[in-house]
Amino acid sequence: MPPSATTNLGYTPPDGGWGWTVVFGSFISIGFSYAFPKSLTIYFKEIQEYFSISYSEIAWVSSIMLATMTCEQYFGEPLWEPSSGDSWWANGWGCYGFGLAFNLQPALTIIGKYFLVKRPIANGLAMAGSPVFLSTLAPLNQFLFDHFGWRGSFLILGGVVLNCCVAGSLMRPIKIKTKLPVSKTTDENNAGKLDVTPQTAGQNKSKQSGCAAIVNQFIDVSLFKHRGFLIYLVGNVLMFFGFFAPVVFLAPYAKHQGIDEYSAAFLLSIFALVDMFARPGAGLVANTRWIRPKIQYFFSFAVTYNGLCHMMCPLLPGYSGLVVYAVFFGLAFGMVCALLFETLMDLVGAQRFSSAVGLATIIECGPVLLGPPISGLLVDIFMDYKYMYFACGMMMLAGGIFLFIMNYFNYRWLEKEQNQRKVEGLEIGSAKELAANEEDKDNEEETRLSSEEDVGNSTSKEL
Repeated sequence: MPPSATTNLGYTPPDGGWGWTVVFGSFISIGFSYAFPKSLTIYFKEIQEYFSISYSEIAWVSSIMLATMTCEQYFGEPLWEPSSGDSWWANGWGCYGFGLAFNLQPALTIIGKYFLVKRPIANGLAMAGSPVFLSTLAPLNQFLFDHFGWRGSFLILGGVVLNCCVAGSLMRPIKIKTKLPVSKTTDENNAGKLDVTPQTAGQNKSKQSGCAAIVNQFIDVSLFKHRGFLIYLVGNVLMFFGFFAPVVFLAPYAKHQGIDEYSAAFLLSIFALVDMFARPGAGLVANTRWIRPKIQYFFSFAVTYNGLCHMMCPLLPGYSGLVVYAVFFGLAFGMVCALLFETLMDLVGAQRFSSAVGLATIIECGPVLLGPPISGLLVDIFMDYKYMYFACGMMMLAGGIFLFIMNYFNYRWLEKEQNQRKVEGLEIGSAKELAANEEDKDNEEETRLSSEEDVGNSTSKEL
């Protein structure tokens, strides 16, 4: 059991018991939060025809939902996990939330309160809710539309999503029997792994006043001096411009080719099923001794692989081609989702991870919001989906190639800096050793002189 994690919590999590019920509640909350915006794309074509709107306008439905969910999740993060380490809202009122944004954050947070040793397994089970719910909601939405129309379907879906209230009621506050002393130690192996600044995470929190102190209370702005974080951020901004649009337009693209509604919805189910197995598979591969030391390259490959899938999509003929695309796209999407936060923790370390996630996600809300509508605008202009898939592929290829190149140089710079620190450490050690030797010589000389003086004094007394 990692002692630092235990002391940081202030108590020993039960690692089971009611915690598995909490995992089930998180499974439901995470499933609805991530799958609901994607599954609504089943209704896009009909809503578009009903309101006589363009592809770019209908794309705002999912993009606004995804972007606001993400932004509210991390703008609201101080309510759940302020920099002091405790959540006054969660501690005072329990892990409940509002809407998809605050529905997701407590579901992610509370698992860490109930689990420590088994936390990776618990997180994996809870995160599986996203692809499981997407594979179920996609055909369900098509069934509801055929029988109740899109308006009636939305009313029914609203009632279904109310099950998140039941899931939230399972997330009761943990009963702490024995509190442990809280340690202020940090994970030194990770915290400064790719940090080019000489200060550590603790040293960066210098005394400030005014607005800067208020901002730094929730967001670590010193991350903008972190070379690895900046590389990650630029690559992700490029990636997210083309990340969600291919999922949003997958079912409408199939319908545009004359494929029936249920077959189009089934493409999302295929995508979700592959994604379900790709996430833990990518995590296992990333944790091997061959990949782990250079995990940034693996993430760069995953982003590039996504881009290649989108570039190939318009070249695959018929429904069978779309099925092949859904399989490879599900694998690529799952790889990125599995590595997205793991690579960030590898860069900034566990101590600064919470601030890094919040800061990165707030900035990434821009491309998440604008990506699908811009892609829809390309469909409006060319009246063909292939240019949209080409554009998304190019953006993700640009992000992947950028990450490959910059991480290559970053690893080299890091190696040089580590070697330089070793040399400086040896020099300091040598200087200390020389000083110690000189001090020993001085002490020996003083001892010798003192002994001679004592001998002289005793001789004079005898005389």
